[in-house]
Amino acid sequence: MPNELGPQLRAWRGTRGKSQLDLSLDTGISQRQISFIESGRSIPGRHNLLHLAEALDVPLRERNSLLLAAGYAPIYSEGNFDDREMQGLTKALQRMLRQHEPFPAVVMDRYWNVVMTNDATPRFFNCFIDVAGRAAPRNLLHLMFDPEGMRPFIPDWEQTTKSLLGRAFRESVGRVIDARTKELIDSLLAYPDVNAEWKTSLAADNTPMIPLSFMKDGQLLRFFSLVTTVGTAQMITAQELRVECMFPLDEATEIRYAELMNAAQ
Repeated sequence: MPNELGPQLRAWRGTRGKSQLDLSLDTGISQRQISFIESGRSIPGRHNLLHLAEALDVPLRERNSLLLAAGYAPIYSEGNFDDREMQGLTKALQRMLRQHEPFPAVVMDRYWNVVMTNDATPRFFNCFIDVAGRAAPRNLLHLMFDPEGMRPFIPDWEQTTKSLLGRAFRESVGRVIDARTKELIDSLLAYPDVNAEWKTSLAADNTPMIPLSFMKDGQLLRFFSLVTTVGTAQMITAQELRVECMFPLDEATEIRYAELMNAAQ
């Protein structure tokens, strides 16, 4: 596998738009040594390889791939939520979700699969569809694109679709589309009336963010979201998580939302 290291490192350098000289200046590793690594003439020590990966902002999952390609064992684990090492983070995420009541908040993995929610989330979406009837893992993007999901309730669906596809590209871990993210995007593009060009276009809007709007009983509800990620993560699972919290965009939505949720109790 060592002969795979050079192309991988060169690909990441190209993705980040850095020359060998740029990378050398960032890391203190000579340009000559970087050239030797990329040509397969040299294998760096593990410390130097991780230093290069850090300078290139390579996600943890892909850092393991670089280590394997160099002949080293991977060092970044992919934990489960019930692992002892993840318990502190899991409890913190649960507190965040609870604190965001009465508005929806979810924790998603790298591929927009929902792994945790607060109580308000299913209550809100059940006002439109039977959330429990959707197969797990429930994917937020599929929920918005699916004609049998939330799509019929989104009045500006085309604009929303464009913004979500743009987000899928921008928010991919390490800002790189891996094979599974590409498969996800391809599956979204396969829905009826979705244009492949939308993934690179974002509609202009006169607000600081693009709202996510829903129509319920002739009343418009407009939200925006804040996305939180785990800083300085040392586990793959932790790095790939993000918390998305929905907020009313205006006072009218806040009032209508409260009425809707009270009726759903």
